[in-house]
Amino acid sequence: MHYVKHLSKDEKLRRLIKDHGVFKLNKRKNLYLYLCYSIMSQQLSTKVARVIKQRFLDLYRGEPTAQQIIDTPFEKLRAIGLSNAKVNYVQNVARFEIEKGLGHKKLAKMSDEEVIEYLTEIKGVGRWTVEMLLMFALCREDLFAIDDLGLQQAVIGLYDLKHRKKKIMNAKILKISAQWAPYRTYACLYLWRWKDNPPAINGEGR
Repeated sequence: MHYVKHLSKDEKLRRLIKDHGVFKLNKRKNLYLYLCYSIMSQQLSTKVARVIKQRFLDLYRGEPTAQQIIDTPFEKLRAIGLSNAKVNYVQNVARFEIEKGLGHKKLAKMSDEEVIEYLTEIKGVGRWTVEMLLMFALCREDLFAIDDLGLQQAVIGLYDLKHRKKKIMNAKILKISAQWAPYRTYACLYLWRWKDNPPAINGEGR
């Protein structure tokens, strides 16, 4: 794979690439559904998130349109195991898809930061969620999610960083990650794998 040579300049990553082989990013089709699944899985174990996703799909006998999600009575979505907030957030995403659009064609014209700014307008969608969408659904190759606890712990552990103030630690982590550009997304995949803790929503499970 094209990123292997570049990331292998870092001996820690070279070891991880040797241990875990190469990764491939695959684009996801319906981005509004990806965001919905992401919201549904937050703060849940992978197992529970999978059950709720299946119940959601069973409601519609397959993948719903954004309009179907909006038309679903609140209580019906509550009944599959979603909190009040999550029902609102999922319907917010569906409404945004209809009113403003979040298809591949539209987002392809935007930079990473523009996509983050655009999608965090949706109440219930935060920066981390959009970063995961950029990595795993849009296949942007140069993302580093600094707020992801698993990534922070992996860099601190692998590079033996001594604990200091959060601001200083984040600056150190960003300095290390800058060397992996333009393939920081792949570096993240190896770091999560080292922690054995990939985000549940990336389709690989934990």
